[in-house]
Amino acid sequence: MSKIQTVLTTAFAVALPAWCGAAPNQLTVKAANRLTVARPSQTVELSARDLAPLGELDLDKIHVRDAAGKELLCQAVDTDGDYAPDVVIFQADFAPGESKTFTVTAGRKQVYTKDQFKAFGRFVRERFDDFAWENDRIAHRMYGKALETWQQEPLSSSTVDIWSKRVPRLVVNDWYLLDNYHSDAGEGADFYSAGLSRGDGGSGLWTADKLWVSRNFVQSRVLANGPIRVMFELTYEPFDVDGVSVGEVKRITLDAGQNLDHYQNFYIPFTKPDKSATLTAAIGLKKVVGEKTELNAERGWLVKWEPMEKNAGNQGLAIVFDPKLFEKTTEDKLNLLVLQKVPDDDRLSYWAGFYWDKSGQFADEAAWKTYAEQFSRGLASPIEISVSVD
Repeated sequence: MSKIQTVLTTAFAVALPAWCGAAPNQLTVKAANRLTVARPSQTVELSARDLAPLGELDLDKIHVRDAAGKELLCQAVDTDGDYAPDVVIFQADFAPGESKTFTVTAGRKQVYTKDQFKAFGRFVRERFDDFAWENDRIAHRMYGKALETWQQEPLSSSTVDIWSKRVPRLVVNDWYLLDNYHSDAGEGADFYSAGLSRGDGGSGLWTADKLWVSRNFVQSRVLANGPIRVMFELTYEPFDVDGVSVGEVKRITLDAGQNLDHYQNFYIPFTKPDKSATLTAAIGLKKVVGEKTELNAERGWLVKWEPMEKNAGNQGLAIVFDPKLFEKTTEDKLNLLVLQKVPDDDRLSYWAGFYWDKSGQFADEAAWKTYAEQFSRGLASPIEISVSVD
């Protein structure tokens, strides 16, 4: 395991407690939405510590039911990279101010059917080392090492590409199979040229009034692959940041029902004696002619509305960030950039994503801005969870 991976795994480690005494038959989970807005497809996360009273160490055997007794789709997830799940997630819709109760039990091991999957991602060796991922609303890809030396169209870029889909079903495998994803046959297509830009939420580091970026990723590792959440890590070779060599691992998480991905960048500065290790991140959106942008620094979001290539319609893009770490917005030749302080642990966290107006997911530009606003409010006021033993 590389030095970067070892440090990252330690950073995400979760301590699993031992549990003594007779195991109860079930747990009761209470979840409350404290906001006065509806919150669909909210992911509820239960840790191994929460579930320990059940006495079941195999989290793939955990089951969740709602107040009416209906079993809900749930997924065991490995968050620390040791190939053993340490949390269980499920989803629920919440009305404004609504509280819900769920019952959690241990039973048979979860076995999923294909139609239950709403999130998926994979390394695509046959397409010059792409990593592609999607949920029931959006799809993306990022570029691997082999693309840098492809004779027909070499590209060195850690950008985030967009695949516009208009159907909720998963399309990544089929689109790569047909190798005709630049034409819309009713499901959507690749209408976006990310190129050397930051695309839809790609990042870099900012110093000396300049954007410094990594090249294509050199290693990928999948930590969760549906049916609710896809989560993976991309490792990048150290890159120069004004004389300082910086290593990077990017963890990307996308849950079903959401239009924004969660990006967590873990940096390892290999500093020289005369250089500071203080880092400022730059999170970007590709510039487009005819775009409209709006920033709310207090709430922590930047939204953009732009015409798409090939007369494919319009799309909204967004970055949602921690307002306490926000520095300013700036731009370079290719990108609009949000500058954000990297915390002392050298771990950056933000959200970014998009919406295609032909998907029918939102009514218009105003509805997209409302989504970003409510998403940022949700981060500041997460669903409140309590777990009790019956």
